Amino acid sequence: MKALCSFLLLTSAPFLAAKEPFKPNLGPDLPSITVRCGEVTLMLRQSSQWTPGRIDYRGTPMTTEKSAYGTVFSFPEIGFIGTQHLENEPEPLTSLSFFLDGKELAEPAAELSGDHFRFVRRSVIRDFELQCEIEIRDGRLFETTTVRTEKAVPLKLVYHFMHAWTPTVDAYLAGSDGKSDERIAGPFLDTPEEARKFHVRQKVDWVAVREPASGQYAVSRLLEAPENAQNVSMIWNVPGTYRKYYLKCFDNDTVPAGFAGTWKMVTAFGTADASGWEEGAKSLAASLAEQN
Repeated sequence: MKALCSFLLLTSAPFLAAKEPFKPNLGPDLPSITVRCGEVTLMLRQSSQWTPGRIDYRGTPMTTEKSAYGTVFSFPEIGFIGTQHLENEPEPLTSLSFFLDGKELAEPAAELSGDHFRFVRRSVIRDFELQCEIEIRDGRLFETTTVRTEKAVPLKLVYHFMHAWTPTVDAYLAGSDGKSDERIAGPFLDTPEEARKFHVRQKVDWVAVREPASGQYAVSRLLEAPENAQNVSMIWNVPGTYRKYYLKCFDNDTVPAGFAGTWKMVTAFGTADASGWEEGAKSLAASLAEQN
């Protein structure tokens, strides 16, 4: 933790009008926090500015640690800023709050277990104020991101809800309400021709992936999003590394002055054999529409 505080002190001040940067009170040398709530386990890590590092279901990693999670902005002539992308500019944190079973934790431990977990992370990226909230309850992972800016800001893009699904994931499925006959689905192949290709690439209500070794699948459903943000779902196939989900917003667009928008996604899990996983995922996606 001393390393994190030193980094923030040295790099954040120019972007916070010379005010003393926020210093997380998380105890000595805490590189990560692992939270277990029922069948869902979430790891948060210091090295990526306290964004997710891995998501497990029933003890099996459904994602890989070899990537960035959360929200990242890409600016013209600058590149990416946010989460683990610290190569161009820092993302100054302004507060971190941890809640377990309704009680705020002043100094969370490296290992936490309970029925309900909530984490609120506030930060600044150039002219944007961010609030990113993660909640685990009822066997489901909820992620909410709110973005505010007073100025108009040109962007190359924003990625929300980045999930680096494990490279053993072998298939995807996506859909939209009222379009039950539209099938957006296919396999992930490890061939040179399929390497680094994007799949789905549409505005959809939900996306699912299957992990064959465990027989588990994950369904992520968008519950809320600003209509003027485009909100295109994509999965990037990088064999041996990950099958990575992105919600791409403001693609080569300008965020208008005075913008305040909230995105919310819920991710849930299930188990089925190869012949039944798609029907299971569709059913789960329909049930997630009632979440809040």
